[in-house]
Amino acid sequence: MILLAVIACGLLSIVYAIWATQSVLAADQGNQRMQEIAGAIREGAQAYLNRQYATIGIVGAVVFIATWLLLGATAAIGFAIGAVLSGVAGYIGMHVSVRANVRTAQAAAHSLSAGLDIAFKSGAITGMLVAGLALLGVAIYYYILTDMMGLAPESRIVIDALVALGFGASLISIFARLGGGIFTKGADVGGDLVGKVEAGIPEDDPRNPATIADNVGDNVGDCAGMAADLFETYAVTIVATMVLGAIFFAGNEVLADVMLYPLAIGAACLLTSIVGTFFVRLGTNGSIMGALYKGLIATGVLTIAGLGAATSLTIGWDDIGEVAGQTINGRYLFYCGLIGLVVTGLIVIITEYYTGTNKRPVNSISQASVTGHGTNVIQGLAVSLESTALPAIVIVAGIIATFQLGGLFGIGIAVTVMLGLAGMIVALDAFGPVTDNAGGIAEMSELDPEVRKSTDALDAVGNTTKAVTKGYAIGSAGLGALVLFAAYSNDLAYFAANPETYTYFADLGDISFELSNPYVVAGLIFGGLIPYLFGGIAMTAVGRAGGAVVEEVRRQFREKPGIMEGTERPDYARAVDMLTKAAIREMIIPSLLPVLAPLVVYFGVLLISGSKASAFAAVGAMLLGVIVNGLFVAISMTSGGGAWDNAKKSFEDGFIDKDGVKHEKGSEAHKASVTGDTVGDPYKDTAGPAVNPAIKITNIVALLLLAVLAQ
Repeated sequence: MILLAVIACGLLSIVYAIWATQSVLAADQGNQRMQEIAGAIREGAQAYLNRQYATIGIVGAVVFIATWLLLGATAAIGFAIGAVLSGVAGYIGMHVSVRANVRTAQAAAHSLSAGLDIAFKSGAITGMLVAGLALLGVAIYYYILTDMMGLAPESRIVIDALVALGFGASLISIFARLGGGIFTKGADVGGDLVGKVEAGIPEDDPRNPATIADNVGDNVGDCAGMAADLFETYAVTIVATMVLGAIFFAGNEVLADVMLYPLAIGAACLLTSIVGTFFVRLGTNGSIMGALYKGLIATGVLTIAGLGAATSLTIGWDDIGEVAGQTINGRYLFYCGLIGLVVTGLIVIITEYYTGTNKRPVNSISQASVTGHGTNVIQGLAVSLESTALPAIVIVAGIIATFQLGGLFGIGIAVTVMLGLAGMIVALDAFGPVTDNAGGIAEMSELDPEVRKSTDALDAVGNTTKAVTKGYAIGSAGLGALVLFAAYSNDLAYFAANPETYTYFADLGDISFELSNPYVVAGLIFGGLIPYLFGGIAMTAVGRAGGAVVEEVRRQFREKPGIMEGTERPDYARAVDMLTKAAIREMIIPSLLPVLAPLVVYFGVLLISGSKASAFAAVGAMLLGVIVNGLFVAISMTSGGGAWDNAKKSFEDGFIDKDGVKHEKGSEAHKASVTGDTVGDPYKDTAGPAVNPAIKITNIVALLLLAVLAQ
């Protein structure tokens, strides 16, 4: 009955998305010119996603066949479920956002409150679909495997099928996140360098041939890409926590309840997120961020009650078993969930501090812009490095506190509660590209400057919410990956303890992760280099794509002088098509890096050392290296990039420096801030966020490697 109730909650999120979609689509689309621009953005976004998913589909089909041959039909079907639902969540979210943008611009012409309502509601559609489809995918497949097929919850077939589901979601996520990021930032960087810096025309000026591509990129990168990213994080976290429960409580009479517990938490949090969306209302003070935080705070408070109900209905409040000499208690696991909420709140607050307008970090970058381009870049890098400290301390405190209360399973519960809020958090994120597009449509259709003022206010908050979401996703990914590592090490110990069943692991002996083992050190270093190499390849890809856009925009300005005079129309479609091809071409190699890394390390060390134990130890150490370095690289890039972006926006509002001098759009200080924003764009929207799925996909492939060797 609990499992069916979980499925019902997932279906309720679909009902909410349908209702909200109808509400958004019923809004006024504005004048003919606005609709033409929105139509061009919509066509470009759909063309890109269709081509991207066709490419991913080829890779997915190959992996599906390989999974079927190596792990069987149930694992292959799980992979397909994760991959398809991840793609669907992103596609539907993008489908709504490219229709909400023009309606937001038109609503903003009437009032800031009306614009906020349309933009947030469209974001909430994506958010509820991400959480709802992820929960439904895991819950329904688990129900089919256990209740309908009669398989034991702790059986290897069930565990491998769930892990494969997470792998399917991860594979789609890394392609969508990276490809969308390359597209959007290639357009943004190229368009800004020629339009703002060289031609001196405003952002989203219709004379810029890259303008439509830039607005397309907002949707395929920040909406579809983020949706696939957090879908994957949500699904993988629930699966990892269920797998840990299956390992730790195998043979215990509470096993079935323990496996249901993460699903019940997800269902309860989904309900509270839906209720929380109705609290988002603009107050008398006109604070947009305050309005959004009302919904987030309401969701968090209600989640406490939801967590209590999930605990009471599944595992109860008393002792449920002993793991590694530590007694696991239902009440303490509830406390672990509360700690997860606290960690989420602190990460949101810290990220907003480092990326929000009128805060010290952003103001320091704005002040540095006054003295030139170089000092802007230096200060931006300084802020990006500094921004890693507080989130890392919060995560460390969360790990220690939850481990003391509930062991590794307690950490899993904390992360599950963190990801339970994904519906509301994604709503905050998907709000961003809609408001960004609304501003572009207002500019290109030459609406009253007051409309652009309203959309710019929404967009500035959208920059912060996008950064907050990325910080949340990365923090939860780091903790989730730790749970996956625990599943790897415990799975390995289980196989080694049962050599009569798993013959490949016979005579394995003790597997040590001590630093005196040179293969462990080698694995740590190899794992540590992956986020840097991955980020470097992604940044290079954006640089190449952006450079191509620069050349194309310059060519059009040179060959069509009437563009700047307003007598000739730019060729928007050429920039969109160029970026589509570049993004799809560039996303393949870096996306395969985290997939192949565990295989290269395992078989490479096995070949060199001749020892399976050394090879498994090296892979485990590699996973830790990826988690630790990936966490710092991703936070640094996303927070630093968000700060650079809002520092640029501070000049558009008129930045007053420490000497009381006002610097406005078009000033030398503003041009310096554009340079910083150009560096920060691929940081925050391509390389940094894509490290998030890279961390988890490396861990999942390591888990699947064990499963294949155990056959």
